[in-house]
Amino acid sequence: MRANLWIFLLTVGCLLSGTTHAANEGDAHYTPAGFFDAHVCNWPEKPRFLMALFSTSRFDEIAKVAVFAPDGKHVGNLDMDRFRSFKTKSGQVKRAFIAHMDLPQKPVDGWYRADITLKDGSRFDAQDYVIHHFMAHPTGTQPAQGATGVPVSTELRWNPIPGAKYYEVFLRDDWAGTESTPSGLLSEPRFVPPQGLLKSGGEYVWRIHARDSDGNVLLGDFNHGSLSPEMSFTVK
Repeated sequence: MRANLWIFLLTVGCLLSGTTHAANEGDAHYTPAGFFDAHVCNWPEKPRFLMALFSTSRFDEIAKVAVFAPDGKHVGNLDMDRFRSFKTKSGQVKRAFIAHMDLPQKPVDGWYRADITLKDGSRFDAQDYVIHHFMAHPTGTQPAQGATGVPVSTELRWNPIPGAKYYEVFLRDDWAGTESTPSGLLSEPRFVPPQGLLKSGGEYVWRIHARDSDGNVLLGDFNHGSLSPEMSFTVK
């Protein structure tokens, strides 16, 4: 359940921050049926994988979304019964369908394709260019894992990751059991929690998501990224 929540937070964060660029003519990620993107992910809990996502306001019309590699081989289908609903900044209701798919044994850079079929038989083709690079996990995190007596005014820091242009921190109060608070995109490997978020005696868990780009016409939301393990600390 917790893993699914991380996927949802990351996905909605991407959709709200990385797709703010207009759906320009010639942007292959967009179709009249919705938006397709794929990321090469390096997460600590599982082997490296391809995360495919499709978001749409026409979710009641979608029958099938099949994903194909650049060589035409079928990578997998999105499960139309598994989704998260969210609202765009304009208030439009959309659904995000997400699937973790195995990378090909010999992955080839190129255009991954989503074959989108509507219930009335209409079909659309969306594409995302994928470069198979694996981004390293964050290192040198401060506070360190399991740190105690951390000041209320602490700054969360980590070493720069080669190839990462943006970071996002997800921070939650483990004692209170609240949902994670996302930082928004950061251009530097540091995050200062808003005043009042950390409280004396509190126990907190945080993760860092790193990514190579944001809203690129060729690469989509981003091409490759990494996620740190969950890290905890207590505030004095």
